[in-house]
Amino acid sequence: MSDYFGKDVPKLGFGLMRLPRKGPFTDVEQVKKMVDLFLAAGFTYFDTAFIYPGSEAAIKKALVDRYPRERYTLCTKINAFVLAPTEKAAKDQFYTSLKRTGAGFFDYYLLHSFMENNYRRYDKFHLWDFVKEQKEKGLIKHFGFSFHAGPKLLDQILTEHPEVDFVQLQINYADWENPSIASRANYEVARKHGKSITVMEPVKGGRLAKPPKEVQKLFEGYHPDMSCASWAIRFVASLDGIITVLSGMSNIEQMEDNLSYMRNFKPLNEEEQRIIQEAQRFLGHSATIPCTACRYCEEGCPKKIRIPDIFAAMNKKIGNGLTAEAEAAYEEAVSGGSRASDCIGCGHCEQVCPQHLPVAEHLKKAVGMFE
Repeated sequence: MSDYFGKDVPKLGFGLMRLPRKGPFTDVEQVKKMVDLFLAAGFTYFDTAFIYPGSEAAIKKALVDRYPRERYTLCTKINAFVLAPTEKAAKDQFYTSLKRTGAGFFDYYLLHSFMENNYRRYDKFHLWDFVKEQKEKGLIKHFGFSFHAGPKLLDQILTEHPEVDFVQLQINYADWENPSIASRANYEVARKHGKSITVMEPVKGGRLAKPPKEVQKLFEGYHPDMSCASWAIRFVASLDGIITVLSGMSNIEQMEDNLSYMRNFKPLNEEEQRIIQEAQRFLGHSATIPCTACRYCEEGCPKKIRIPDIFAAMNKKIGNGLTAEAEAAYEEAVSGGSRASDCIGCGHCEQVCPQHLPVAEHLKKAVGMFE
C-alpha cells in the first residue's frame, strides 16, 4: 500500500486554526509573510474551517487575493453541530466559505470533527450527498472527513462510505498508543481501507514543542540543533500514506523552524525511531492534561471559562514543576472574571471535546491547585 492519493503533495501543511493575533483580530500582515515563506519553500497545502474565527477571511487576504489559484491547494470544512441548527444552516456554510475565501473551489473538503455523539447528524442533514454534488459540479476536488473517535467507528464509517478520498486523523507520537485518541489504531484502520491521510495535531496543539524535560534531553542529545517540534512532525510525516502533516503555525518563528527541516524532508532513521519509542514510554506515564487548545469547549460555556488556558497553567505545574509560572499563568487565564470554581458542571464542554477529557473533573483539580 505504498502508493496513495495525494502522494505528490509536499509533506508540510499550513494549519490555519491558530493564526497570529493583534489584539482581538488576526494579524493579517504577519500571515502574509508566513504565506510567502511557505510558498517560496515549495509548500502548497492550506487548511482552514468554517468555524475557525477569522481564518477563512484572513486567508483570502493573505493568499487568495495575492497568488494565482494554481499556486496553492486549499482545504476547508463543514460542521453539522457548531453553528448549524438546521440542514440549511449547515449547507449554507459551504457557500459562505466560498464567499469568504474567494477561492472559486476547494481542492480538499471535509465533513468536520466526527465523534460518537455527532456523526449521524451528517446523515440526518444529507451532507454526504451534498458534498458529492459539489464535487460533481467541480466546486470540490476531493472530500473526506476529520475524525475524533475510536477505530471501531472509523471502520464503520469507511465501510459505509468507501467513496471518500481521504480522512483527517489526530496522529502524534505521544498518543500513538493512547486509548482515548488511538492514533495507531485509527491510522491502521484508514490504511486497511486504502485511504490516504492528512494529519492534525502532530504536535498536540503545541504541547510536544515543549515536552517534559526528560524527553527534551532525549532529543537534544541526538540533534542538539533541531527543535522538539521537528521530532513530532517528522515522526508523522515518516508514516506511509500521509498526504500532508498540518502544523498550526502561529508566528513567523514557528514557520521558519518547520521549513528548516521539512524543506528537504528525510524520514526518521532507525536510531531516531528508537528515541521516539523512549519518549513514548516516558509520556505514557505523564499526568499532564492532553488538551490541544482547540477551544471548542469555550463556544457554549455558560460561564465563559477559559478552559484550555487553565489546563495549560495546570500542566506547567504537573509536567514541569514550574509552580510560580503555573500560578501566574492561572491568574492570567482567569483575569477575564471566570475562575475554575465557577464551573457548574453542565457538561457542554465534555460533549464537544475532541480529546474526550473529563473537563469538569480537571477544573475541580484546578480549584484545589490554585484557589
